[in-house]
Amino acid sequence: MKAAVYKGSQQFQIEEIPTPKVGPKQVLVKVKYCAICGTDVHTVLYDITVPGSVMGHEYCGTIVEKGSEVSKWKIGDRVVGGGGSAPPGTPYGITVDPRYSYRTGLAHWEGGAYAEYVLMEDWEPMSIPDEVPDEAAAMCEPCAIAVHAVRISELKVGDTVAILGAGPVGLLCLQVAKAAGCGQVFVSEPAPARRKAALGLGADAVIDPTKDDAVETIVELSEGLGPHIVFECAAAKNTLNQGLSMARRHGQVILVSIAWEPTPVLPVDWIGREVTLKSSASKTPDDWSRALELIRSGQVKMSPLLTGTSFIKLDGIQEAFKGLFEPTNELKIIVEP
Repeated sequence: MKAAVYKGSQQFQIEEIPTPKVGPKQVLVKVKYCAICGTDVHTVLYDITVPGSVMGHEYCGTIVEKGSEVSKWKIGDRVVGGGGSAPPGTPYGITVDPRYSYRTGLAHWEGGAYAEYVLMEDWEPMSIPDEVPDEAAAMCEPCAIAVHAVRISELKVGDTVAILGAGPVGLLCLQVAKAAGCGQVFVSEPAPARRKAALGLGADAVIDPTKDDAVETIVELSEGLGPHIVFECAAAKNTLNQGLSMARRHGQVILVSIAWEPTPVLPVDWIGREVTLKSSASKTPDDWSRALELIRSGQVKMSPLLTGTSFIKLDGIQEAFKGLFEPTNELKIIVEP
């Protein structure tokens, strides 16, 4: 099968590699779409991915072969690449390691979906409802990240929310927070196309932090008190401190983005308000299923995140990654192997 193999030094090479062989309790999925995740971009940018790896974890496809002991699935079933519940005692995901670090834990990838086929254990996939198109299904994983961030927050009905960064995860957090019953939502984002998308998805105000002070503006918009909940989805050098500085007394900052370089904070500005900082870095099977239902019901829309330039062939992956190394107007890139 054809796959994008990481060769090191920020370089991919399209190669023919063996198609995985299906075991008794496994399924082979023909990949339809695989979205490029920001985490993928960072591991390539900082060149920590082990050469020879095949990356890609935000995907959907069709089961084309199944093992002799597989009864749950049939050939032709449409699935997303995750969301299933691991059998009792089966280690799975980043929670396996009690000292997990993204810096070291993402160094090696096996069996990713920047390829024509992916091999999965029969419990791993999740079925795609008929109402959900493939391109939206490929975004289920980042939507589950947003669902998890909102669910572990202290968000209450009517609470004021701020979203820092209107990239894909920020725009998904915006929609999930609205589905959860929040009140006003204010977004800070420097890229014009992303600001436009945030307004189209229901943001009450969108701030360009290169022109206006994001902290002062959002505090003023929230009656001088600041938002109840801030979702930090940017990982820019100053956004974590901005979130902590704008949150109201006893407010909460949910750190969703992953900063790979030192991020300075100045506690004297916000410690007196007893602001809580909580990180969100995972998702559960419940998060996956709730994300898929939000997409199915139309409460989360993927169309503003996907444009005519979002879809590329596998051969274009090198150029796509290179373009994502710097801040961009692009919302999401979807690879079609």
